[in-house]
Amino acid sequence: MLVLSRQRDQTIMIGDDIEITVVDIRGDKVRLGINAPPEVPVHRKEVYEAIKRENREASGIKPEDIAKVAGGPGASAVTPKKG
Repeated sequence: MLVLSRQRDQTIMIGDDIEITVVDIRGDKVRLGINAPPEVPVHRKEVYEAIKRENREASGIKPEDIAKVAGGPGASAVTPKKG
C-alpha cells in the first residue's frame, strides 16, 4: 500500500485520468473529491462489497427458477377460466 500525505486542496493522480483531491479535513474525517471517467465505477468500499454480494446471490439463481418465471419448460401452466 502506498501511503501519501496531502493537505487540503492537494491532489493525487491515479493513471492519467483519475484525480483524488483532499476537499476538507475536520477532526478525524477527511473529505475526498474523486474525478474519474464515467466508465470507471467509484463506490465506497461498503457499497462495493454490497454490490458484489448481491451479484453473487443473483448469479446463484437456478435455470429452472428462471424457466418458472419466464413461462418456459417446467413452468406451471395456468388455464384461464372461460365464461
